[in-house]
Amino acid sequence: MGLLSREQIEQMGFSHVGENSRLSDKAAYYNCANIVIGNNVRIDDFCVLSAGIGGIEIGCYIHIAVYTSLIGAGKITLCDFSNISSKVAIYSSNDDYSGSSMTNPMVSEEFTNINFADVTIGRHVIIGCGSIVLPGVTLAEGVAVGALSLVSESCTEFGIYTGVPVRRIKERKRDLLALEQAFLKNQICI
Repeated sequence: MGLLSREQIEQMGFSHVGENSRLSDKAAYYNCANIVIGNNVRIDDFCVLSAGIGGIEIGCYIHIAVYTSLIGAGKITLCDFSNISSKVAIYSSNDDYSGSSMTNPMVSEEFTNINFADVTIGRHVIIGCGSIVLPGVTLAEGVAVGALSLVSESCTEFGIYTGVPVRRIKERKRDLLALEQAFLKNQICI
């Protein structure tokens, strides 16, 4: 994977990019002034980060895998230690599919009815391959979302969720919280 150099990152005009962050030179970054990236973040090839008015805020120790997209006018927040698997789509904007309005960005706003709502991905959340997260969703700390799931409603902490739409199928272990403390003893995080 080819990476952007620090000089290239600075020329792109990001609001902030922390230390030891590895940004693919094959990913697409739009409205960089509204994108904050913490320390120790890896963004893989062919990802799309398209920040709207609310922006995108990415914490520390985060991996965003290949072909993932973060798109929309609302704020998208990825908290520390979250993991976004390949081909995940996180939307903070969504067209009205009811037929009562027109759709797509090539139509004037007066004819559309777009829903904008912030999305928050909590600490230690993992989202499985091919999943979709819709506007207004909060995935609380420790949530695990199985592959190919549709997340249209918020999920409560340390649950394992799967399906279309997702449903909680069992509890997730909290051992990772003690592991985090041991890991952070010698690490730097903003």
